[in-house]
Amino acid sequence: ENGHIPGAIPLNTNLLESPETWNRRSPDELKSALRDLGIRHDTTVVLYGRFSYPTYDQEHPAQSAGHLGAMRCAAIMLYAGVEDVKILNGGLNTWELAGHETATAPSSPEPVDNFGVEGPAHPEYMIDLPAANDLLDADDGDLVSVRSWAEFIGERSGYHYIDKKGRIPGAVFGNCGSDAYHMENYRNFDYTTREFPEIARKWAEMEITPDKHIAFYCGTGWRGSEAFMNAYFMGWPNISVYDGGWYEWANHPDTPTATGTPK
Repeated sequence: ENGHIPGAIPLNTNLLESPETWNRRSPDELKSALRDLGIRHDTTVVLYGRFSYPTYDQEHPAQSAGHLGAMRCAAIMLYAGVEDVKILNGGLNTWELAGHETATAPSSPEPVDNFGVEGPAHPEYMIDLPAANDLLDADDGDLVSVRSWAEFIGERSGYHYIDKKGRIPGAVFGNCGSDAYHMENYRNFDYTTREFPEIARKWAEMEITPDKHIAFYCGTGWRGSEAFMNAYFMGWPNISVYDGGWYEWANHPDTPTATGTPK
C-alpha cells in the first residue's frame, strides 16, 4: 500500500488540526501550514486519500482512513480561505483501478511567502459549542450527527480515546454507516461518493434540507467534514461543521447527553 500519485505532496492532517483537541488549528497556524505547503488562497487544491480498510481493533484506525482525512482537510482549507478545493472522487483507489502509475519517491512542496487573504475567510464553515447548542433550539437549523447508529444510541463511543457514550439530545441522525471510520451510506462500493441527488433524498427523509442552517458533526470532525463537503458541492448555502463534535460535547461539564433509541 505504498505509493502516491506522481507529483502529489504529502499532507499530514495534524498540520491543520490539533491532536490535543482534534479541532482546527488557529488561523495563524493554518496560514503558516498552508504557506509551507505552497498553497495560497487562489491555489487550486485537489485532495485525495487512500481507503485501507480501517478497523476499530487497530491501534490507530484513522491512519487507514485517508479517504476521510482528505475530506477533513478540504473543509478546513475552505474555512481558511482556499477558494478552489476539489476532491479526487474515490481517492487513490480510483487512480489505481484506472491503471495509472504511482510513485514512491518523495515529493516536496514549494513554500510561498503569502497566503493572500486574512483568515479565516469563511468562519461560518466551522462552529463551536455555543453555536451548536443554539442550533438545537433553532426553527431554521439542525445539528446533524454523522455517526453510526451504535454510537448514536450509546452502545459504543466509536473511538479508543473517547470514553463517554451517547449523543447530543436533539441532534438529527445523519447515519454515516457502520462505524467511526466508514461512510458506507455516503459512498459506493468503489469508495466514490454516491450521486448527490441520492444523498439529498436521504437527507430530505430526515428533514435535512438546504433551506436551513445545517451543521454536521461526528466524533472529532472527519465524517462531519465529508457530509459538509457533499453539501458544499451541492451548493447548499448555509452549512457548517460543528468542529468539537461528540469529543468536545461529551467532555464538557454542562452539556446534556442521551442514550437509547430516541422517542
